[in-house]
Amino acid sequence: MTSLATEQTMSQTGRSVKLQRSIVIGFGLLAALLVLGTILVPGFISPRNARSILLLAAFLGLASLGQTLCAMVGALDLSIPYVIGGANILFPSLLVTGMPAWLAVIVVVLLGAAIGVANGFLSFRLQGQALIMSLGVGFAFVGAVQLYTSIGSDYGGTVFAPVPNWLRNFAAFNGKTFGLSLPPVVLVWLLITLATIWALYNTWFGRSIYAVGGSRTAAARLGISETKVWTSIHGISGAMSALTGVLLLGFSGGGFVGVGDPYLFTTVAAVVIGGTSLLGGAGGYGATVLGVLVLTVMTSLLVGLGLSFAAQQAIVGLLIVPMVAVYARTPHIRNQI
Repeated sequence: MTSLATEQTMSQTGRSVKLQRSIVIGFGLLAALLVLGTILVPGFISPRNARSILLLAAFLGLASLGQTLCAMVGALDLSIPYVIGGANILFPSLLVTGMPAWLAVIVVVLLGAAIGVANGFLSFRLQGQALIMSLGVGFAFVGAVQLYTSIGSDYGGTVFAPVPNWLRNFAAFNGKTFGLSLPPVVLVWLLITLATIWALYNTWFGRSIYAVGGSRTAAARLGISETKVWTSIHGISGAMSALTGVLLLGFSGGGFVGVGDPYLFTTVAAVVIGGTSLLGGAGGYGATVLGVLVLTVMTSLLVGLGLSFAAQQAIVGLLIVPMVAVYARTPHIRNQI
């Protein structure tokens, strides 16, 4: 029992040090980008641009929640972009059938959660091939959705349907929250962020995620089921990905299966830049939020400077390399015990 207590204490200490360092680095990067933007791009910190940054950050932040939880146990969910794209065309196709919008949202999100649970269970059973497994599940889901939406149509990857006004207001740039010029999705993201951070540190489920990611031996001794943790966090990832796909329909106005493609890279980038270890056991969603803001502000800056999408990708990639090098200097908690 003493050994277990010592192991837990060391795990918590190492986790705290890593998290503090990632937060400091994240705030430093964010501050530097804001200063550069103010100097180099006219109107960079105007209310209009700030609203745009927060809106885009909200979409990425919601999609990155599940990726963060997966990374905290040493996994990555590569099905995220495909669940986003599948949900983005499945939702309007359900509206075309006459299904009420509120019910369609529930159906799509629950389906995303079910796909995530299946993904998590299979990934846990075949952990040596977890990345390929999640990728295969994503391909299977988006392919099945395209087959369904192509029934009676020549185009399965694009779906046009009247988007409910409430969804447009909820996720569009000109959306308003209680009369304020701020899309409601930003406020929802804030509430989900606060709830997630609280849950990670104050609930048994949150502590279980850290325990499994930090030391499987310690987690087993505490009676924590790795299978349940893996399936649960992947289920959350699937649900959040599906919700992101639905919300992006309100942003774009039309369903497109490829809308989730950028999120394969950016969700992982946000996790890495935020400082959550891809080996598990360190970091958290609060750090990922910083990574999301850094990525979104950087993208806005690069767009303001007139750089192409390819150049933006190159710069973000060059940013990730030193970030990984910095975080990798501290041995993983498993090797410290």
